[in-house]
Amino acid sequence: MPARRRLMTLLAALALTLSGWAAQAQSIIRDAEIERGLQELAAPILRAAGLPTSTRIIVVNDRSLNAFVADARHIFIHSGLLLRMQDPAELQAVLAHEAAHIANGHLTRRPAAARSAGSAARMGLLLALAAGAASGNSEVGAGLAIGSTSAAARRFFAHTRAEEASADQAGMRYMVQSGIDPAAMLTVLDIFRGQEALSVGRQDPYIRTHPLTRDRIRTVEAFVNGRSGAAAGAESSAEARYWFARITGKLGGFLNAPRQTLRQVGRNDQGEIATLRRAIAYHQSTDASRAISEVGRLLQMRPNDPYYQELQGQILFESLNFGAAVQAYARAVQLAPREPLILAGYGRALLAADTRSGNAQALDVLGRAYARDPFDPRMLRDLALAYARSGNNGMASTVTAERYAVLGRMEDAEIHATRASGLLPTGSGGWLRAQDVLRVAEAAQNRRNR
Repeated sequence: MPARRRLMTLLAALALTLSGWAAQAQSIIRDAEIERGLQELAAPILRAAGLPTSTRIIVVNDRSLNAFVADARHIFIHSGLLLRMQDPAELQAVLAHEAAHIANGHLTRRPAAARSAGSAARMGLLLALAAGAASGNSEVGAGLAIGSTSAAARRFFAHTRAEEASADQAGMRYMVQSGIDPAAMLTVLDIFRGQEALSVGRQDPYIRTHPLTRDRIRTVEAFVNGRSGAAAGAESSAEARYWFARITGKLGGFLNAPRQTLRQVGRNDQGEIATLRRAIAYHQSTDASRAISEVGRLLQMRPNDPYYQELQGQILFESLNFGAAVQAYARAVQLAPREPLILAGYGRALLAADTRSGNAQALDVLGRAYARDPFDPRMLRDLALAYARSGNNGMASTVTAERYAVLGRMEDAEIHATRASGLLPTGSGGWLRAQDVLRVAEAAQNRRNR
C-alpha cells in the first residue's frame, strides 16, 4: 500500500478512535469462510445496485438486531440479525436495503458530512478501525469501537423516513433484477414490527437508525403484492441456500453454547452443515479428538475446500498440535493462495512450531498476508515476531508501531516508530512506514491539545 494511502487510513482510524462515538467497544468477526459466503450472497445485489462487488460485508459481533452503512465500500450487519434469519433472501433483503443507501448517496448528502472533514474521514475509512481495532482470534477478531448504540452514532447513522422509503423501493428493485423474491423484504420488516412502541432503551439499534412506519410497511406490501414475473414467489437458489447455511452454521457454532449446538444438530444428521456445526461445538468444548474427527468427515466430503482445511488447521493449532497445524494450513494456502486470513493462520502456525526454516517461511507468508490486509492486528503481531526472529529489529519495531496505531494506542505507536526510525536506513520502505506512524501520532497529540 502506498505510504500516502496508508497514512490516510491510519488517520481516519485515529479520528474515529478519538471521537465521541467510541462509547461502547464491540468486536467484529473475521473469518475467511464467512466473508466468502457473504460476498457470494451480496454479489447479485451489488451488481444490480451498480456497486462494485468488492464492497465488503462486515459482521459485528453483537446480539442485537442491526445493519448499517458507514461509507460507499462497507456494509455492516450484526451477528444477532444474521442468526435471526431463516432464509438467504432475508439476508439479501437487508443487503439490498443497505446497498440502496449507498447507491442513493444518503450518507454523502448529509450536511454534517459535508461540513466536517472529520466526519467524512470517519465514514470513508471506518474499516481501518473495524479490521484492526484489537487483537483476538480470527473467529471473533478485532475490537470495534464504533459505539453503534451511542447517541452520537445513532444520530450519524440515522436515516430519514424519506431515505428509508427510497431504500426500500430501490432495494426491492435490486432483488427483482437479481431474481430474488422481494417478499423477503416484508419478512425482515416483520421482525422489527412493534419495536417502535418500546422505550428507546429496549429497542434494537436498527429501529433507532432506520425508522419503521406503518406507511413504509404498507408501501412494501403494495410493491410485493403487485409484483409478477420470475422473482415473485421465487425460491432461493441452491447455491444461496448452501452459503447461507455455511455462514449461519459456522457463526452459530462459535457464538452459541456448545451444548446448545449439539442439542440442535443431534447425532443422526450426517449432512455437511450438521457436521460443520458439530466440529465447532466439540472444538469449543475442548474435545479435540471429536472435533478433528468431524473435520475429517468434512474433508472427505469436500477435499479441496480451503475453508475446511483452514478449520482443521485452527483446531490443531489451538490444540497445540503445531506440526499438524502447519500441514493443514499449508494445504489451505495451496487451495486459496490469495486469502489473507488463511495466510495469516499459516504464518502463525509456522511461528508456533518455531524452527529455523519455519520462521523464515513465516516471514514470507505473513508478508503476503500484510500486502492483502495490513490492518489485522493479530497478523501484525505475528509479523513483528517473525521480523524479530530474523534479526531485523527495525522492521519489527515498524510493524509493532503500525499495530499500535491501528489499535489507537498512539503513545506506544510513537515509541516503536521512533525506535524503528533509528534502526532502519533513512528512506527505506520500513523507515517511511515508521514516518507515517509518527505523523499520525503527531496528529493525535495536536487533537488532544485542542
